[in-house]
Amino acid sequence: MATTKVTTNVIADDAITTAKILDDNVTTGKILDANITTAKLADDSVSFEKVDAEFTTSSALSAGATVAVDFDAAQVFTLTPNANTTFNITNPKIGVTKTLIVTGAGGSYTADTWTVGGSSGTFNKIAGTYDDTSSKKNLYQITCVSATEFWYSISQIAS
Repeated sequence: MATTKVTTNVIADDAITTAKILDDNVTTGKILDANITTAKLADDSVSFEKVDAEFTTSSALSAGATVAVDFDAAQVFTLTPNANTTFNITNPKIGVTKTLIVTGAGGSYTADTWTVGGSSGTFNKIAGTYDDTSSKKNLYQITCVSATEFWYSISQIAS
């Protein structure tokens, strides 16, 4: 039996079009992960629904003397303290800003000390002071600028 040589000339340019490929024939199982690259994604092609939960969800933190703030877990965190509180950041991501909404408990608690991974880090306060007045909302915005350095501010709703 003779062997036939196959060359790139067999398929004419523009012979295979989107209209000729059935949707049912292209499946995730047939596309290798290594073949999907950033360059192949069109601008604005990733919707909010496809973004990781760390950017699209809110998470209630458990009150205590040390409260874990996992940067992988959510975008917005809520807390009502039941003691003087130290926030311990885990899984920090450089360039990512997280929001904490800390509602005052009325117990004269503090909520403005920080650690990263259980150790000291550099926490640069830009502005603001925590207000523990009962039901007072405090908005913290904290940005990671290196593995152990953060900039943050605290503000309240204008009255």
